[in-house]
Amino acid sequence: MIRLMVGLGNPGSEYEATRHNAGFWWIDAVARQLRATLHPERSYHGLVARVNLPDRRDAPLWLLEPQTYMNVSGKSVAALARFFKIAPDEILVAHDELDLPPGEMKLKQGGGHAGHNGLRDIHAQLGATDYWRLRLGIGHPGVKTEVANYVLGKPMAEHREAIVAAIDRSLTALDALLAGDMGKATMRLHTTKPPRPKPPRPVEAEVAVPAIVPRKDAV
Repeated sequence: MIRLMVGLGNPGSEYEATRHNAGFWWIDAVARQLRATLHPERSYHGLVARVNLPDRRDAPLWLLEPQTYMNVSGKSVAALARFFKIAPDEILVAHDELDLPPGEMKLKQGGGHAGHNGLRDIHAQLGATDYWRLRLGIGHPGVKTEVANYVLGKPMAEHREAIVAAIDRSLTALDALLAGDMGKATMRLHTTKPPRPKPPRPVEAEVAVPAIVPRKDAV
């Protein structure tokens, strides 16, 4: 049974529409589906909602968006999980995934952090790696040195639409996730692959725009 759903991202309007905030987008969609409202909770360093579900009154569902910046996500996750005695395998973390194209998503349990600094800190703070992850594809810039700027950039319209469509499709698996039927959830999440987004059209010239200067702990 999943008792805590976490979406990873960075707080602040400058990061709201960036690829690194795909986890926040997912939690926002789940909250709308469950008619829940996230509120600031200083004790848990994030935006939090408690959802009382009819079939599990003694085990409410918690929704969490850490407001600590990405690199310190574990501080928020661990604070809430420890207070309510939520085990790592009862936690689902939704996050942006470079190794999947926009529009694809994968559910997995355990494993390494693959360089994702939000997951790295959750590993460290929980002292465990066997929590569940919903990997939301954002694509890869193709060059490792460009990753930081890429994840803190806004996706092109077609990619944003593909990511949002994947999030919408994921809600069909929400009942299975809540029930802890991860096999059924995996089938619903993995069965249909969307068409790959078209690459951007080449342009003759680009107008320079100010770049986001990331906080050190935002990536």
